[in-house]
Amino acid sequence: MNEVWSWDFVHTRTENGVQLKMLTLIGEYTRQCLAIRPERSLRSGDILNTLSEVMGERGVPQFIRSDNGPEFIAKEVQSWLEEMGIGTIYIDPGSPWRNAHVESFHNRLRDECLNQEEFLSVLEAQVVIEEWRLFYNRIHPHSKWCFQSPDQFAKSNPRPEPNIQSGPEMVT
Repeated sequence: MNEVWSWDFVHTRTENGVQLKMLTLIGEYTRQCLAIRPERSLRSGDILNTLSEVMGERGVPQFIRSDNGPEFIAKEVQSWLEEMGIGTIYIDPGSPWRNAHVESFHNRLRDECLNQEEFLSVLEAQVVIEEWRLFYNRIHPHSKWCFQSPDQFAKSNPRPEPNIQSGPEMVT
């Protein structure tokens, strides 16, 4: 279950035309969306804080898959992942199909949430997107899992105990 997580960014705008950048983190095996963090901008410390929060709840993944974006290859991120014992799987530049799980998730997020809403603020986006994330995990059927939701599938598979031996620490 914690073998490979994928993360990436998806972008939209608020009503006033200002960019909204979202970090998405999914578990490849269960297809659960582990986190979506919408902000005006996200730095490597924000990304690591999000990752450490999820790891505190779910344990440490063996690998994390991403593109070669500057946030993911930043030295701070690289050294933290190495310290946590998390391997990195980088896709080739210009090859989004090599991160198909997160790209498919982004299509659903865009079709079912982002294209349906007009966000007046970052706070509104955070609330609405989190509600959609919970719906996606609890209700959204996946054909790969005999039309179970990601949460239903995850419950039918044993969950490893979180690795608290080297517990993740928040980055400031």
